[in-house]
Amino acid sequence: MALSIAITGKSGSGKTTLTKNFVKVLKETYPGKSILLFDNDLSTELAHSYGMDVRNTIYGIRSGKHEYKTGIPSRMTKQEYIEWALEDILVEVEENVDLIVSWLVPSKDCRCPITGQISDAVAKLINQYDIVVFDCEFDLKYLHQLVDIPMDVTLIIATATEESIFLAQRIEEFSAKYAAGGQMALILNNVNNEQYNKIQDYLSKYSLEVLGVIPRDKALAEHSIDKNSKVVEDAIKSMYFRLNLPQVMNW
Repeated sequence: MALSIAITGKSGSGKTTLTKNFVKVLKETYPGKSILLFDNDLSTELAHSYGMDVRNTIYGIRSGKHEYKTGIPSRMTKQEYIEWALEDILVEVEENVDLIVSWLVPSKDCRCPITGQISDAVAKLINQYDIVVFDCEFDLKYLHQLVDIPMDVTLIIATATEESIFLAQRIEEFSAKYAAGGQMALILNNVNNEQYNKIQDYLSKYSLEVLGVIPRDKALAEHSIDKNSKVVEDAIKSMYFRLNLPQVMNW
């Protein structure tokens, strides 16, 4: 089964930046392991950070609007077709790193057969990889509507404001039942020295503990399209040992 990591938070908190730099750390920690990036955010910002305008999505398969790279094989069952279509929309972004975009996701109340078929096919695809990283919408509920798999680690990203920390507490509350007993941790992003003392009061007020803090990167603020940041990458490395993930390179 794939090692599963979900990254959540309100829009603008830095989820995509953390996701992309987290992948660098994962590649360095587990060289040769296969990684699936799962863009579950409606903005599809993760794909954009790799310079890709991804139009083929899981929603496109569901709606019949997908443009296939190859001809559709004949004599497939509906389930086989969906599994084939998911493979067709995968995009290689780096060596051993593929990306897939979900976009719109149906409600769990939808009883259309294709809802369950897509969920089964997505779960099967995920398990072909060693690691899967989900760049999520606000919380885990939206991802759960697409595929129900246990999360090893859920990282909630918040900025150093009371509003963001309050929303992080709500995200933790909303996501707990979907985390399947895995680790849930708060990361504060884009923090400067002046803010740090002030946010301690907010954290106490909302009963939150911080796994780690990512300092403000001025260069990232000026050139943020590709989301690459040595400051963010180094901060992730410094807190990695606190995550419930394998700590050895030969895992």
